Amino acid sequence: MDQAARRLDRDDALDDFAHRVIELDGVRKTVHVAGQGPGVIVMAEMPGISPHVARFARWVRDAGFTVYLPSLFGRDGAVADAEEGVAVFRRACVSAEFNALAANASSPVTAWLRALARLAHGECGGPGVGAIGMCFTGNFALTMMLEPAMLAPVLCQPSLPLNEPAGLEIAPQELAAVRQRLDKEDLQVLAYRFEGDRFCTGQRFAAYAKALGQRFVPRVLPDGAANPDTPPFFAQVVGCPHSVVTAHLVDEAGQPTLAARDEILAFFAQRLMRAEHE
Repeated sequence: MDQAARRLDRDDALDDFAHRVIELDGVRKTVHVAGQGPGVIVMAEMPGISPHVARFARWVRDAGFTVYLPSLFGRDGAVADAEEGVAVFRRACVSAEFNALAANASSPVTAWLRALARLAHGECGGPGVGAIGMCFTGNFALTMMLEPAMLAPVLCQPSLPLNEPAGLEIAPQELAAVRQRLDKEDLQVLAYRFEGDRFCTGQRFAAYAKALGQRFVPRVLPDGAANPDTPPFFAQVVGCPHSVVTAHLVDEAGQPTLAARDEILAFFAQRLMRAEHE
């Protein structure tokens, strides 16, 4: 089914992805895989792989990449319903896989995601892989830079830790190691948020800038650029401009959110396809 024919207000069957059960480090997770080319790991926002997240994953696929879409929480393909979304959110907050509340500590699931990056690089080849995290998973792509195969990290509205607006969800020694690698290999970290986002604040972006210096490339979009027509979870629970490339994206030429999507795809191409153009 063509992307244009897929409705965002109905559950997505993800029928154009291969549904793989991948075991890494003794842990099994479902990963939806599609496309050809260098690997890019797309990590869903809360409350899971919604039709909007699937749309973004297809954009990555159609740009010439193999997209790996791991199931980390929620019901895959489901529209973001308010009640169900809150239940998923609460379970994730107490899960041992995620560090939802405390700053200066990395979520344990990032070790599994680094292993997935190694697997994707082995399967797809090329210079390395990219990754994008959103909201609850927003900082994961930064921690994944501890894996040498990771070359292109994107942080969309990184929202953890939830109770510390200026906190960073990464252990200090890991942050120092990532900064050292960014400098040594001349790499960058792209990051996106809406100006009035209550979950990913200006304080957090300032903390990233302090920690990463010029390696941190922030993009702050005006609240007026956010799509006002969102699924129930975003309208009733999130309640502010938040999801830059998914629920709050306006799929029209000239829109800042669409420009953000295009910049991300260009970033992946520049880092992961460069060998083909040299």
